[in-house]
Amino acid sequence: MKNVVALAGGVGAAKLLRGLARIIPHENLLIIGNTGDDFELYGLHISPDLDTVMYTLAGIADEAKGWGIKNDTYHTLHMLGKMGYETWFKIGDRDLATHIARTKMLNEGKTLSQTTRKLCKMHNVKPTLTPMTNQPVKTKIISNKQTLNFQEYFVKNQTRNTVTNVLYENAENAQPAPHIIQALLQAEQIIICPSNPILSIAPILAIPKIHEAIQKTEAHITAISPIIAGKTLKGPADKIMTSMGHEASAQGVAEYYKHIIDEIIIDNLDAHQKSNIEKLGIHVKTTNTIMTTLEDSTQLAKTTLKKP
Repeated sequence: MKNVVALAGGVGAAKLLRGLARIIPHENLLIIGNTGDDFELYGLHISPDLDTVMYTLAGIADEAKGWGIKNDTYHTLHMLGKMGYETWFKIGDRDLATHIARTKMLNEGKTLSQTTRKLCKMHNVKPTLTPMTNQPVKTKIISNKQTLNFQEYFVKNQTRNTVTNVLYENAENAQPAPHIIQALLQAEQIIICPSNPILSIAPILAIPKIHEAIQKTEAHITAISPIIAGKTLKGPADKIMTSMGHEASAQGVAEYYKHIIDEIIIDNLDAHQKSNIEKLGIHVKTTNTIMTTLEDSTQLAKTTLKKP
């Protein structure tokens, strides 16, 4: 079985990864998770994308919400609200245990990658999930003259701000987490999951050594478009692509990634864009990319791994 590296954001990536994890031996799959939207709340280090992937692979994610743990309760958050604290970021009681454990391990001197590995072991997650870096990289949202922290824009303001630019603070100085560069150079296939290109994948690519390794690798690089019929199933990728001058379409995604990908997978609803994308020199597969069930995820994973 070939070695596969996946670049991953949150919900869309997690759905594909649960399919990949069913058909790829765990030792052959490395998942590089976006940490540009990590932040601190109530003194706790929170890694939303890493946790969404981890919970999904552990089979405990709240798939209806797209975040957190299914059947969680919110007693702690409710009490914090009564005490006068802001509660716009919804952390459930069981979810809170992960953030407490992570913060405790980080305070004891473990790196974020060591901490993530330990948490995955606690949740019986077999594939290797690693943060893109052990150093802080902060995704900053520019809305005209206003600069917002990612979670302010995404959760507190519910993506209402018009995005005029996105910065990846400290990315130029960040070093990839251990084993990432070797994995990228030795991989037979690199998969860019159906995540927000600008908010979830670009922070990973903004780390110079990761971008350089992806340019150098001989791996076949496949992206899955998160935009279907001009819209995203979840999240603001379509709005951000448009506000930053990109076309909100499968073709727009292909053009965004054209300098690094060999192939893109688009939904059947976008089959009419196939010939225009192929003019960019990118191979195109069309299939169902809406992952409602585990079987949908598995089928898309099989299509992604299939040689052109």
